[in-house]
Amino acid sequence: MNQRNDYPAGVPCWVETFQTDVDAALSFYTAVFGWQPAGPGDLSGDGAGGRYYVARLRGLDVAGISSQPVPGAPTSWLTSVAVADVDEAVKAVTRAGGTVVATPFDTPPVGRAAVVADPGGAVHGLWEGSARAGAQLVNEPGAWSMSQLATPDTSRAAAFYADAYGWTTETLGAGDGAATLFRLPGYVGGVPQEPVSREVVAVMVAGPGPAQWTPNFWVPDADAAESTAAGLGGRTLVPGVPGPAGKTVVLADPQGAVFSVTGVDHRA
Repeated sequence: MNQRNDYPAGVPCWVETFQTDVDAALSFYTAVFGWQPAGPGDLSGDGAGGRYYVARLRGLDVAGISSQPVPGAPTSWLTSVAVADVDEAVKAVTRAGGTVVATPFDTPPVGRAAVVADPGGAVHGLWEGSARAGAQLVNEPGAWSMSQLATPDTSRAAAFYADAYGWTTETLGAGDGAATLFRLPGYVGGVPQEPVSREVVAVMVAGPGPAQWTPNFWVPDADAAESTAAGLGGRTLVPGVPGPAGKTVVLADPQGAVFSVTGVDHRA
């Protein structure tokens, strides 16, 4: 399911990066992924806010590139989860032990959002879409595939995401290389040739902290993407690791936002 028009509640639906130098970020990501940015839109809606660009492939929305909404905020990638009602979802998050980073706000005409954190501090968004449900193209070279949570307390995180969004868990692998797959029962996503259930909506691994969500993007060649990123001032944080879908490399862009790329054969 490469093209998407809707996302059921509980499914991660959008990724966006917030940058101090948005022009530099545009240059970096368009070179790495071949994106065509559309915009800018105005973050505040009154002409006084920062700039927000929608990155596109083949005319379809794949991610957001934004200036910082708050001066001095850390450069980062934000993964957002689709919800039916942002205000009710915030209540569910707090009942589950999470915290509110940004209270619900309107982003006319595309939707309503909030920013929250799980009990370990991993920040993510909530998105109640209207004109934009989320990414229109996924699971394709140059597009977002899935996001991964690294956290020092996987048990606590699993309980939180179950209570907040209805996710269940499944262990993949064993030993130091084990990961936890988050599943939303009844959801059909991904693509048929993926080596995991199509109910999978995210991945969790144990990490030393701080807890963090990181988006993964598919590319035709992970080594080539790593080389391009390095040539533009990016850094390799974790060298290429083979996996079921292909080699994955964890990178940081020149301003410090962390993401990963996986080299896949789109002809499969």
